[in-house]
Amino acid sequence: MIQADLQDQVFRALADATRRRILDHLADGEATVTDLMADAAMTQSAVSQHLRVLRDAALVEERRAGRHRVYSLRPEPLRAARDWLGHYEHFWEERLDRFGSLLRAKHGTQDQV
Repeated sequence: MIQADLQDQVFRALADATRRRILDHLADGEATVTDLMADAAMTQSAVSQHLRVLRDAALVEERRAGRHRVYSLRPEPLRAARDWLGHYEHFWEERLDRFGSLLRAKHGTQDQV
């Protein structure tokens, strides 16, 4: 049950475009709240709220460096999300294959192997 709850938190965190931008920033390396504020043009409070959601979903970790808190990306939950989405990849491949066949039939082209 804990794993399912964490997975739900990961997907909720990833649903927000601002949080995805923060993760993109952290994919390039560690950053402070000040760094993230400048990148996202948001207040410290807003960035902190987004970081709290990302921390709760275990997508970022925080460490102290003097007076600053430095954040870094934790890729493991993203891998779990990718793996879950991978279960549905065959549905998309099948639909795209059918769509391609439909387009070829409409335009009178043949499958080329």
